[in-house]
Amino acid sequence: MNGPQDLGGQMGFGPVAPEMDEPYFHAEWEKRALGVTLTAGAMGAWNIDESRHARESLHPADYYASSYYQIWIKALEVLLQRHGFITQSDLAAGKAVDPAATPKRVLKAADVPAVLAKGGPCDRPVATPASFQAGDRVRTKNFNPTGHTRLPRYARGKNGTIEAVRDGFVFPDSNAHGKGENPQWVYTVVFDGGEIWGEGADPTLVVSIDAWESYLEPA
Repeated sequence: MNGPQDLGGQMGFGPVAPEMDEPYFHAEWEKRALGVTLTAGAMGAWNIDESRHARESLHPADYYASSYYQIWIKALEVLLQRHGFITQSDLAAGKAVDPAATPKRVLKAADVPAVLAKGGPCDRPVATPASFQAGDRVRTKNFNPTGHTRLPRYARGKNGTIEAVRDGFVFPDSNAHGKGENPQWVYTVVFDGGEIWGEGADPTLVVSIDAWESYLEPA
């Protein structure tokens, strides 16, 4: 979807001001927000793509007024309610007052280091050979889906060159909506600045994205 998170190329949001030696967390509660989000995800009711879609589905005014971890917590509330772990009454009371769904699994404190070290690999075998090879000219499709997608809005309908063929990976556009992993080949595609930003773009600028095969067609 063209959600509030898709800011590439958008104007009017002011300068980007990166912090020197930026800390991992700006407040103590952010540590807990990260921990709660990871622990809730470990219950096995949703996947990372559904989690991302929950964040980008927040109302733009709410999204832009929230900090990074506030967005995480607001999306987590959506997910927990969607899957029956909490209710609006629970949130209003600040504690459990209604019956809740039983999680598939519970992450114990002693198991956290091993679980984090393992991560959540999303590479998968693909039954068919890759349709493109390094050096091929391609064009990204121009679409505006209502659901989740990882093709940035600024890179749609653009001509580029395949720089590298990656492995097969879970297709997030279907995985976010419970329609299966449906793995596809992923490619690194490179665009020049003029193709992305148009007239007046820095001629030395190039932009690369990782794109699933169904996002691409021969140029």
